[in-house]
Amino acid sequence: MKVNQILDKIDENQLFVPAFQREYVWRRDDAKYLIASLIKDYPTGTMLTWETNNPPELKGKWKYDPKQGAVKLILDGQQRITTLYMLIRGEIPPYYKPEEITHDTRNLYVNVETLDLQYFKKQLMENNPLWVNVTDIFKKKVRSKDVVKALRQKETVSDERDDLIDDNFKVIEAIPERDFLEQSIPVKASIKEAIDIFYIVNASGVNLTDAELALAQMCGYWPNARELFKAKLLELEKNGFVFKLDFLVFVMLGCLHNAGSEMKKLHTPDNLEQAKAAWELLEKDVIDYVMNILKTHAYIDHTQEINSVFALVPIIVYTFNRFRSGTKHLTQDEIKKIIKWFYYSQIRQRYISQTPQKLDKDVGIVSKSSNPFDDLLNVIKVERPLAISKDEFVGVDIRHPLWALMRWYFKSRNAVCFTTGLGIRKNMGKKFVLEWDHIFPYSILKENGYDINNRLKYSLAQEITNRAVLTQLANRSKSNIAAENYLDGVEKNHPTALKLQSIPLDRELWKLENFEAFLAERRRMLADELNNFLDKITKTEDTALETPIEELIEEGESSGLEFKSSLRWNYQESVVDKKLEQVIIKSITSFSNSEGGTLLIGVDDEGEILGLEHDFNSLSGNSDEFELHLRNLLNQQFGAAFAATGIAASFPQIEDREICRIDIKKGGTPLYVQETDKNGVKSDKFYVRSGNSSIALQLKEVAGYIRGRFS
Repeated sequence: MKVNQILDKIDENQLFVPAFQREYVWRRDDAKYLIASLIKDYPTGTMLTWETNNPPELKGKWKYDPKQGAVKLILDGQQRITTLYMLIRGEIPPYYKPEEITHDTRNLYVNVETLDLQYFKKQLMENNPLWVNVTDIFKKKVRSKDVVKALRQKETVSDERDDLIDDNFKVIEAIPERDFLEQSIPVKASIKEAIDIFYIVNASGVNLTDAELALAQMCGYWPNARELFKAKLLELEKNGFVFKLDFLVFVMLGCLHNAGSEMKKLHTPDNLEQAKAAWELLEKDVIDYVMNILKTHAYIDHTQEINSVFALVPIIVYTFNRFRSGTKHLTQDEIKKIIKWFYYSQIRQRYISQTPQKLDKDVGIVSKSSNPFDDLLNVIKVERPLAISKDEFVGVDIRHPLWALMRWYFKSRNAVCFTTGLGIRKNMGKKFVLEWDHIFPYSILKENGYDINNRLKYSLAQEITNRAVLTQLANRSKSNIAAENYLDGVEKNHPTALKLQSIPLDRELWKLENFEAFLAERRRMLADELNNFLDKITKTEDTALETPIEELIEEGESSGLEFKSSLRWNYQESVVDKKLEQVIIKSITSFSNSEGGTLLIGVDDEGEILGLEHDFNSLSGNSDEFELHLRNLLNQQFGAAFAATGIAASFPQIEDREICRIDIKKGGTPLYVQETDKNGVKSDKFYVRSGNSSIALQLKEVAGYIRGRFS
């Protein structure tokens, strides 16, 4: 199908875009590269369509009428077609509203002599007739003779140059006549099948995220889901909270399935009723409630202050579960713990990588734990220290999450603008929008060696400890006043303002020659004050978190973790081998004699899940008989007390295979294993952990080890 035919069919309501498709996300560079490829006659991809008389919800105002008969839908190629429509027609296509176009790719200019493509640049293009808006060429508002005529008013134009410009015009004018290769899916395909094909086509690329593909599937069984989500996003944006559709998909996944990564759980129609009910609660109550908590308790005025909005997903899921259970509001203690965890999730950049996997863990915790935000805080604590050190401020600029924490802290103290005296919460009027300015002006620092040519000193000039929060009016009127004069004026006009933004009050530090000493003192002050601020939000408990079994296996064997393929099945010979039971006893003993640990049975040395089927069959039973047999072995060796209290056994399932997890406590008394050598001589052996192995200590080493370990 030719490009102009595609555009005509869109205008004639014969070609549509289904609602499950994502919005227009192409940027100007994408549009420029597309036109450049068409000019050079390069391949530009294909269009996948579906002709049907039972279409899903359509984008735009047009509502399908069955009397219309079959209509054709664009399943793939929508971004390219939308770009061509805007550049050739000069208008937004009817299936979009102007506010839905994040990046307007119109007003692309071409140099009709060189075929260079650029978006409008006044200095380059003004008074230069060679630069022409491509839309004006497509709409024949400008012709080659117009350009040549304008050029000849300034200079001589040779016939060869005239011909070149004319040829280039023809190349551009021919773009609407280019064939756009069309592929079609069968007319008999159902909506579900069409979406599945859309999913397969897009899953192999990098353009669509898993969340976008999941939303497409949701729109198949819940046609207006996208529009409902977009309406809520628009409402939130008016109040300063800007999110993408992806964010709401993660929220839905968490609320419906207590998960953060398995987007395929949202693909099936059996989600419909639960999804509608969940969204009704989220849209009417939960999301607004959480945003108001952020505003009133966390001092967050807009999402620009947030390092990662995905930290809000566990909070929303937790609140959703509380509301769904009938508890409409959170307690003061719950809110404080939420805020404390949220702050640490930002400054310790919890979601900077592996976001879906981390959401899996965190959403799982808030769904199951009795102390969820204590547990979540301890997850961060395991990964990184919670306490902020003064060294963390060195050379970091306003992009660092510590800057956001500084702002929230200053707001909590009712800090004010140094010039206007207004509070630094969100203010009315453009002049009073909050900005951040250098305390020691950069222009003065630059003259004294703190410029881009010295990266270290430049980073100090831009450091967040050389920043204060001001209104726009104050920032624009401040000019380049020396710090000592500026701060002196602030102290006279607003005596508490400096202290409320943690500015050192020692006047000697305000002098230019003491700039780095000023930074060092403010780093110390901020580290102390921010740690105190976070500590005083509320007390949290150090809880012991059980590491998910999958994560344990991924970590591999260590001094605290060992894998065994089986309790009694010899995989090499495919027979029951009771000697292997003695190996299990040794491992359990070595953990007890050391610091405790975990033994996984049914997992080989490489972490492959083998399961316990052979063990179960050899014992003519299931996990109950397996555990009973294991405890009997321990009872025979060490007595009933250890068999009952020294270990905890569980049987998790991974990849549809059951394994045995044995958590061995750190023993209070030494354990010896009785062994018989090949000559039938019995002896006691003392096993301990050494790296990821269990070893028997030599007799001369045992006494010393026991004195050190059990005394």
